[in-house]
Amino acid sequence: MTRRELEQIVDLGEGINVEFKRRVPQPERIAKEVVALTNTHGGRIVLGVDDDGNILGIDHASEEEFLLRQAIEAHCRPVVEYQTERVVVEPRCDVLVVTIPESSTKPHRVVLDGEEEGRPYVRVDAKSIEASPETIQELREQKERSGVTFEFGETESLLMRYLDDYGRISVSQLAQLADISPERASQTLLRLTKADLLHLHPNEDGDYFTLNY
Repeated sequence: MTRRELEQIVDLGEGINVEFKRRVPQPERIAKEVVALTNTHGGRIVLGVDDDGNILGIDHASEEEFLLRQAIEAHCRPVVEYQTERVVVEPRCDVLVVTIPESSTKPHRVVLDGEEEGRPYVRVDAKSIEASPETIQELREQKERSGVTFEFGETESLLMRYLDDYGRISVSQLAQLADISPERASQTLLRLTKADLLHLHPNEDGDYFTLNY
């Protein structure tokens, strides 16, 4: 990557697939960003750039690479694949571009000391947030979308009419609308998501679903 290509990435700012860091933060924090990116669409972590987009560089890029590798190996399960590339911005001062592909073995989780299962994260806009149970299930089923069949019942008809009128719905809203349990509402929404009729939107304030056409 050239200096100009780096500047173009930085000029676009942080987003769903780009995160700026001045340097590698605490291991669990960088692991959270790595996991969120690989669980979503993949992307880049740019080390040596602050939140305002100032390219400051890192004096000891090898140390940052070592800290990054330690954090990923210790806290990401399954371990996440990634690549690093150095871009020279000044003599003995580099920006470290960490490229993380979208995973085919979702969901990845951040495991802290003493934990067995860990917590999955996803990327929403420029934030990494903890995945809801519905998002976790949707991540697991992304490879199994084709060939899903189902019957439209009263609940599904109510749901579609509601989405035509209001555009979005949550699990709790469907449970109240159809007078069913939250568990059944969640299953209904995920089944239609798996069939590509609905789209699940992870959200810090609560996930919601919209029509996928």
